[in-house]
Amino acid sequence: MNLTYTLHDFWRQVRDVANMFFIAVLPAALFVMFGVTQGWSGESSGHGNVSAYLMVSMAAYGAVTATTSIAGSAAVERLQGWGRQLAMTPMGTGGYAATKVTVAVSVAVIPVIIVYLAGLLTNSMLDDLWRWFATAGIVVASSSVFALYGLAAGLLFRSDGAVSAASGLLVVLAFLGNVFMPLSGALLDFARFTPLYGIVGLARYPITEGWVVAVDGTAEQDSVWLLLANVGVWAAIFGAIALIAARRATARR
Repeated sequence: MNLTYTLHDFWRQVRDVANMFFIAVLPAALFVMFGVTQGWSGESSGHGNVSAYLMVSMAAYGAVTATTSIAGSAAVERLQGWGRQLAMTPMGTGGYAATKVTVAVSVAVIPVIIVYLAGLLTNSMLDDLWRWFATAGIVVASSSVFALYGLAAGLLFRSDGAVSAASGLLVVLAFLGNVFMPLSGALLDFARFTPLYGIVGLARYPITEGWVVAVDGTAEQDSVWLLLANVGVWAAIFGAIALIAARRATARR
């Protein structure tokens, strides 16, 4: 039953045209706009070029949008009574959670494939084949942190509108997290404390080895430990909020 439900839910998510537009089409369009058509996209950047650097960034944005949306919707479904329906079936709470995690990660793979195909078919270049797989794998794995973010939003506000707002807020977090455009000075220092900075920094690490070129041309290097700490701290924060919200929702019942 778990497998059947997982496949059904996956195809339900894929058929949601509006959701898939923001998850897969928009990141690919942004990549083509900024990573392919610009004259500087072919310039060297670490172990690749600027186009590959932006390819990873846009794939990460699409992946976190996917996990945020699906995890948040799962929380709302559960709170609005779907859990009672599932209680009448052989699927337990653990099985339901496992299917949603599987679906979220599976859907997160879609924007990565689409954006990477766009990069492969245009002008993205990486020095070694393994860097393509390493960056893609890090993007998918680290996007699971934002499943906790979506879960927290769904449990706190208990509405599809809140989950959509949380997904929309990712645009702001991406700008603040040095995802869409290079920052410098105080903005770059602030970016290191935002939730997307660590995820995207880790995904770019096989290309840049932690080097960040600011908009003013200066370069700084982030250690892998700083990036891992950012991811770990935000995972703990989102997880704690989701846990508190879940307990509050249970208490209301």
